[in-house]
Amino acid sequence: MNASTAPSASSQSPLDRFGRSLHDLRISVTDRCNFRCTYCMPKEVFNSDYVFLERSRLLTFEEIERLARIFAGLGVAKLRLTGGEPLLRRNLDNLVGRLAGIPGIEDICLTTNGSLLTGEAAARLAEAGLNRITISLDGLDNEVFQSLSDVQRPVDEVLAAIDHAAAAGLGPVKINMVVKRGANEDQILPMAEHFRGTGHILRFIEYMDVGNANDWKLDQVMPAEEVLRMIGGQWPVESADPNYPGEVARRWRYRDGQGEFGVIASVTQPFCGGCHRVRLSADGMLYTCLFASDGHDLKSLLRSGADDAALRRDLIRLWKNRGDRYSELRTEETSRMKKVEMSYIGG
Repeated sequence: MNASTAPSASSQSPLDRFGRSLHDLRISVTDRCNFRCTYCMPKEVFNSDYVFLERSRLLTFEEIERLARIFAGLGVAKLRLTGGEPLLRRNLDNLVGRLAGIPGIEDICLTTNGSLLTGEAAARLAEAGLNRITISLDGLDNEVFQSLSDVQRPVDEVLAAIDHAAAAGLGPVKINMVVKRGANEDQILPMAEHFRGTGHILRFIEYMDVGNANDWKLDQVMPAEEVLRMIGGQWPVESADPNYPGEVARRWRYRDGQGEFGVIASVTQPFCGGCHRVRLSADGMLYTCLFASDGHDLKSLLRSGADDAALRRDLIRLWKNRGDRYSELRTEETSRMKKVEMSYIGG
């Protein structure tokens, strides 16, 4: 573990067992989604019989704001809203406005599949205080895109969402492409070509074993190095310095000046040593790792009358005891361990 990759921590920021400070909080606002991506919410599992969270079990915006304020006092400066599909949560701009007013919060980002991001919605989110948007897109070919998302929606809908985000000032827009061997590797070069020179940042993500519903297999992973060879064979590239310590994406620039792209290689190049993130589920469970099996119930504490001081002490204890480094230990055997699903915890 390399503690030197940690972001600068405030004097109040606790350190975990590997010397990692707390910096990022990812907040799932819903476990529901209007897509059924095969690597996240496969339809054979998340079908009409699947029981999603009742609204009464979701954290309210007031509860999310309260927790975010406490986290900000512990060194968290970056918030990411996720899901499920976060735009399914009504009045999400109200939550953004609440979070934007918290002292110490420097960056608020939203991750979405883009299907519900109209120009009006993007403008409202930006006005409320959202800083950036990340949009998922796994290919430009409609057949490939619809096969992976398992919905009959056109790629143009997502491309329009990217334009809406940029027009609202929520850029540079990051586009996340999960690369799954045998499914969409033929989309790598078309995606790179499409976003070169646009100012947007395309990021290629190795297919990960988050949860168990996707029946992940190691041979379905296309290593980031292979992606780099494909792109570098078409356009000369060079490495770029990270934007900040602990950045999960490794940055690469096109030598002809046509922008940059990133690779996120959790499987073949683990970055546990620079992980400063916690994840809050829509029903108030806190997870200290994307690949965790068990969470910590903050909602019960909130609704049982715990004051901010008690919540703060609990979070400090939880973080100081953190020793997660799943990706560094991953094997075919550990990948079968029971883990929380991505649609519940957020990506």
